[in-house]
This record gives sequence, C-alpha cells and structure tokens, in this order.
Amino acid sequence: MDTLSYKTISANKSTVVKEWLLVDAEGETLGRLSSKVANLLRGKHKPSFTPHVDCGDNVVVINAEKISLSGNKWADKTYQRYTGYPGGQRFTSAKELLDKNPASIIEKAVKGMLPKNKLGAELFRNLKVYTGSEHGQEAQKPTAVNLKDIK
Repeated sequence: MDTLSYKTISANKSTVVKEWLLVDAEGETLGRLSSKVANLLRGKHKPSFTPHVDCGDNVVVINAEKISLSGNKWADKTYQRYTGYPGGQRFTSAKELLDKNPASIIEKAVKGMLPKNKLGAELFRNLKVYTGSEHGQEAQKPTAVNLKDIK
C-alpha cells in the first residue's frame, strides 16, 4: 500500500460548498441554539471542515422574539456597553433588550461563540436573524433544519 496516496484535503474559498439553512428559534434555549448556530456558521458539521477557511453555511434564524432563557435570567442577565465618555458604562437587562431589539440577543450570543478575528467577522456576516416568521431570504430557498438532530 502506498501511504503517500492519502493526502489531507484542505478546503479553500473555491472548493467550499455553502448552503442556506433556516432555523426556527421558537421555544429554544438561547445558549443551546447559539452554540448550534455557531457550529453551522463555522462549518464544523461538514467533513471538509478547515479551521482557517469560511466553510460554513449561511444561517437564517426566524422567531427571535420567542427565544427562552432558563431561571431568572430575563431579569438578572445584563448586557454591558460603553459610550466612550467618563462614567458612560451602560447596562441593559435581557428583558429590556428583548423589548427593544429581539434579534440582537441571538446575534450577541452567536458572535461571542465565533473566533475573535477577521475570520469570525466574516462568519458573522453569514448570519441573518429576523423577528417573526417572515424573512428576506426566500430567493435563496433556505433548507429548514431541526436543531434537535444536530449534536
């Protein structure tokens, strides 16, 4: 047997096959949903996964306002930001953020699970989050994905 015939195949931008996936967030727990969406965006579910290449799929998340948090996290979980001025540290609870912009809760959770570099920023652009069941990606014909089937 010629051992040199087994080469590790590394994916690149031209060989990657990207799909559009549709995820329904209704009744899902935020962290579990976010980690599975991050894996889909990264491409870790594919046998051709390459760590330094965007080989993941484009993911559309609908019904962002119907996400659930366990325990008392709606009141206790806070999101922190800084205005850039002295004393400009601002805190927002999860409930306030849900009322103001429900899509940003999922976006913040998924973004925190992606790499903190240029590749992570590129992967984050492949995520589209919508409130309600209507989305603007009908032309791409996204395939509905059941998150219970994904490990």
